Amino acid sequence: MVDTLIVGGGTAGCVLAARLSEAPGHTVRLLEAGPVWSAAAEMPAALRDATRLPIGPESRWLWRYPATLAASSDDDSAVEGNLVRGRVIGGSSMVNGSYFVRATAADFAAWSAALGGSPDWAFDAVLPVYRELEDDRDYGDQPGHGRGGPIPVRRTADPAPVSRAFAAAARAAGFAEVPDLNALPGAGPTEGVGPVPCNVDDGVRVGTASAYLLPVLARRNLSVQGGVLVSRIRFQGDRAVGVDYRRGESSGTIWADRIVLCAGAVESAALLLRSGIGPPDELAALGIPVVRPAPVGVRFDDHPEIGLEYLLDVPTPAAVPLEYVLTLDDIEIRPYTVRFAADRHRLGVALMRPESAGVLRLRGADPLGPPRIEHRFLADAADRARLREAVALAADVLHRIPGAYPCHPPPESGHDAWLRANLATSQHLSGTCRMGAAEDGVVDARCAVHGVSGLSVVDLSVVPVPLSRGPQATAVMLAERAAGWLTS
Repeated sequence: MVDTLIVGGGTAGCVLAARLSEAPGHTVRLLEAGPVWSAAAEMPAALRDATRLPIGPESRWLWRYPATLAASSDDDSAVEGNLVRGRVIGGSSMVNGSYFVRATAADFAAWSAALGGSPDWAFDAVLPVYRELEDDRDYGDQPGHGRGGPIPVRRTADPAPVSRAFAAAARAAGFAEVPDLNALPGAGPTEGVGPVPCNVDDGVRVGTASAYLLPVLARRNLSVQGGVLVSRIRFQGDRAVGVDYRRGESSGTIWADRIVLCAGAVESAALLLRSGIGPPDELAALGIPVVRPAPVGVRFDDHPEIGLEYLLDVPTPAAVPLEYVLTLDDIEIRPYTVRFAADRHRLGVALMRPESAGVLRLRGADPLGPPRIEHRFLADAADRARLREAVALAADVLHRIPGAYPCHPPPESGHDAWLRANLATSQHLSGTCRMGAAEDGVVDARCAVHGVSGLSVVDLSVVPVPLSRGPQATAVMLAERAAGWLTS
């Protein structure tokens, strides 16, 4: 029996395990489905090198899920794609592009409003946490920033040629320079082109495993196990008391006073559903006894992204995948430094606050089977219109880059078929176990699952609104905030 059992050693789980185990008398056990190392230096080079994205077909550190990005239309079949998540200690923080930008004050106003005005998620409440978790090497001494936190944050001092060319073109198009995308509201322009804060130190990707968990593995009250797949949560009445697991050829049950799911927006939701927390009709159809009705998976958010490919004959030195972005309210235009094809560069055009929302459902009760993930991108006419405008803007900036040549430029009308043909996901899925009131949420404002005791969810699945920035920094902040509540 342990005091707290954490399921999932990803971005949030590593933070939570490190923080909860700071109390010597509190035992913490963390279960991770992927591999675990005892020190950051033991990790494979591909996970440590911030200039590489270890998410290709050969990668051994991923969950891979088939996903329907857009439903079939009158003229086209459904748009299929793939969702990937880190299946390794540190989770997606060890395989992503190291983008570490905070969510905006407007995002937290919407988050608080979704909870009936809860002060727990107001910007003023989360700002101190953002500050404490970072070691900003560029602006750490400025208001609203922090020094000495676990996560190093810095912006590139020597951008790759493609990044420099894009930034110059954006400025030539009349957009402001935004030197600090994590600046306080009112401290400078919030829209324009600027360098991306990255969780990188001397070229090394610093995820939450290396920043938080691995340095404290020697604690006697902390145990971490890799290669463990949790299949369901066990309940006694309405109290969560343990989990069933598989590890290789063996299986068993681990009992705990408290269980916290940190398995990510896909796996945390799937585990709740397999355990009987979810829409009753869907569970009954799969033969899963209902423990508690809840809207698990009935809505999720992600950032649809249109890829605009182009040719540009410039050197391509090793660099973090995204050094600059152009932000315009709910649009983010991303000049990737990595080539997605042998001779092509890409501008990613992402809609950050889409109206269209997705659905996640189980295909069956087998924990080895992937859930059914339907993004339903482009379902809302407003999203299509906004993306057409954003693509036109991105194409205009691209035309201002000397020597740049679009491979498949959008038609002047920007019709929907072209959007569908170039559609992808930003891999930012959230909201499958949304915060909210008991009648329409899965967890409360402090991450406890409604209607049961001893069970919480602490990862991006609980975020109740779309975020205007990539989610990594917010996932770390969320775990830090939840740790304070779980230890109080």
